Amino acid sequence: MKLNAFDFFCGAGGLTRGLLDSGIEVIAGFDCDKECCESYEYNNPGVKFIAKDIRDVTLAELRRLAQKGSFKETIFVGCAPCQPFSQQRRSNKHMNDATLLSEFGRLVALAKPGIVLIENVPGITRLPGFSTFRRFLKLLTQNNYKFAYDIIDAKRYGIPQTRRRLVLIAARGTAPPLPKPKHGPTLLPFKTVRQTISHFPVLAAGECHPNVPNHVAASITPMNIERLKHTPLNGGDRRSWPDNLRLDCHKGDYNGHTDVYGRMAWDTPAPALTGRCHSISNGRYGHPEQNRAISLREAAALQTFPDGYVFFGSNTHIARQIGNAVPVRLAKELGKSLRITFLEKDIV
Repeated sequence: MKLNAFDFFCGAGGLTRGLLDSGIEVIAGFDCDKECCESYEYNNPGVKFIAKDIRDVTLAELRRLAQKGSFKETIFVGCAPCQPFSQQRRSNKHMNDATLLSEFGRLVALAKPGIVLIENVPGITRLPGFSTFRRFLKLLTQNNYKFAYDIIDAKRYGIPQTRRRLVLIAARGTAPPLPKPKHGPTLLPFKTVRQTISHFPVLAAGECHPNVPNHVAASITPMNIERLKHTPLNGGDRRSWPDNLRLDCHKGDYNGHTDVYGRMAWDTPAPALTGRCHSISNGRYGHPEQNRAISLREAAALQTFPDGYVFFGSNTHIARQIGNAVPVRLAKELGKSLRITFLEKDIV
């Protein structure tokens, strides 16, 4: 017996790649963003990318793809877009996306897969009232699933990035345990930025390396180059800028966030990457030493994509593919935990 999976909201394939690396067969990935297709299929040979809104996915289609009537040995992975639940959301324009978790629940109720896996931002648990997440938990209970969920930090699983996420695992009959952390106090040291990206060739802002796929750094205005030059190496931020370089919104008594335009520190995990991780104005995404933002290749490495994982599309879209992904190594750890539990306890 062997576990297989459907990856809903698969994006460029971070979670699919991790599950494959753990020994789980992925049947197909679904995502409504067809621009992710080339990145997904190129790096995950044999796994089909299906450009479709989850609202249009049917049970008959899943049975046809799986070539079986029962999903007892199948994992349904549902990492719905996190914008509706994210602290960084700036408007209500993404709130319709909150229904995507309900649509995933619809498929779970219809197909009754052996295992359900969710990864999302912590904010999904904090919506007021009878939230989308609480309704999903009720649906699981009504369909005889037992579940466990918690807020985990990816850096505790070998990812060189402080990235807090909710992970839920559900199974019919018994709840598989969440994987145990391997890094932290009394455990292995955290993986660092230096260990992860220091091997990449030096790059100037706006430059694309001819031999390293996706090793391209965003262009930066002369003013922002000056700002970076006045930002101390290895973790410095805008507080060291002279007055003439300060942004108007940072003048006076402003003591707000200092991450924007800041540099990463070499010997700690990186901050959480977002879909704008290639821009110094959107977070602490400055290179620790070079006067530029981290490259797309470096961002991918911090998300634990292999160096040979090639992304396709515009630089802006590739940054979203990378920043929105489940870190590959985290997906692998989740997959390994599921396989061990499945083999030892026959939970599905």
